[in-house]
Amino acid sequence: MRGQRTERLVRMASRFLLGPSRQVSLTELAGDFEVSKTVVSDDVEIIDGAFAEEGLGRILVDRGRCGGAHFVPQVREEVRSRWLENLAGILSDPERLLAGGLVYYSDLIFDPRFASSLGFIMASRFSDVKPDVVMTSEVKGIPVALFAAHALGVPLAVCRFRNRPSDGPAVAVHFPTGAGDVRTMYMGTRQLSRGKKVLVVDDYMRGGSTAAGMLLVAREFGAEVAGVGVFIAAAEPRQKAVPQYRSLLTLSQGQGRMNVEVTPAN
Repeated sequence: MRGQRTERLVRMASRFLLGPSRQVSLTELAGDFEVSKTVVSDDVEIIDGAFAEEGLGRILVDRGRCGGAHFVPQVREEVRSRWLENLAGILSDPERLLAGGLVYYSDLIFDPRFASSLGFIMASRFSDVKPDVVMTSEVKGIPVALFAAHALGVPLAVCRFRNRPSDGPAVAVHFPTGAGDVRTMYMGTRQLSRGKKVLVVDDYMRGGSTAAGMLLVAREFGAEVAGVGVFIAAAEPRQKAVPQYRSLLTLSQGQGRMNVEVTPAN
């Protein structure tokens, strides 16, 4: 497979991008491209510099006996701000206003162009906690959570609001809503296990009851919650059912009763 260095760099970079957060053996790369490990190491440094210049992340190299490397999503602040400000501008369009002070965003999160970027940003904000699994709830939380799981190189576990025979055995957890009702959430017993580090991802948080329900699910399985990430969090109420979380966007009341504003979260 020996070829021009430019071609080799492109093909190596594609392997890191297609499998983020997953170890790539430098020995295997050297064998595949019929070059020495020294040449491969030099190539990895060039790719790492290019990714860093683009503000997407870094390639971490294990200098141990196995000699592997993996791409870690670390979206630079200015890149993240540019992406989120563009999205906030789209969501602030008055035509997206819904009853109850909500905004319509389903078309965006179910568009892979937006969902992949959001998942990448979410993963970069939690790459330091090194979760074993990403957890979300059906339905609208799935796209962002799935792309975040892909970027982190871990599986996705989905909490459902009704149990299906095709999901197999499940654990049921009851949790209160902000309206005072009690809902039930199900998690398949094969999706999560004791001792796993869980990153909870939700699409929208007003009072935080759904995210709090997922925390109860994690506790029921004996898993450790490594963090809570939210796509859009409402500014009010300030007191949430979840004590700590990181949101990408904030939804707040604008000037007038029929106006809302979406801005990047601090």
